[in-house]
Amino acid sequence: EDPRTTVMVKNIPNKYTQRNLLDLIDTNHQGLYDFFYLPIDFKNKCNLGYAFLNFREPRCIAAFFRDFADKRWERFNSDKVCVVSYARIQGKTALVNHFRSSRLMLKHEKYRPLIFSENGTVETIPPSA
Repeated sequence: EDPRTTVMVKNIPNKYTQRNLLDLIDTNHQGLYDFFYLPIDFKNKCNLGYAFLNFREPRCIAAFFRDFADKRWERFNSDKVCVVSYARIQGKTALVNHFRSSRLMLKHEKYRPLIFSENGTVETIPPSA
């Protein structure tokens, strides 16, 4: 079995907010992931068209792929088609370590990656000291 757990979701319409995208993902995948990050263009206040999602188990990716890959986005009359691929950085720990030292951690908390505990509590990555 492939041990990878982190996917990159591409071609996200720029008007999607973190909440829009999480609501859509949570329709069938709530509780199955522990890391989510939708990069935002701070100047224009819109997303950059891609996101990272880390699943708790590698087997959860197949259903997510079926639901999202090669599908048109439902909102905002977009013609964009979703692309799902494995991310370069794999796993929650590696993602947290990568983003902890990022300049984005100095930005407003709402722009930071989200971590989800086992019980679904949302946490943000604390900036490195």
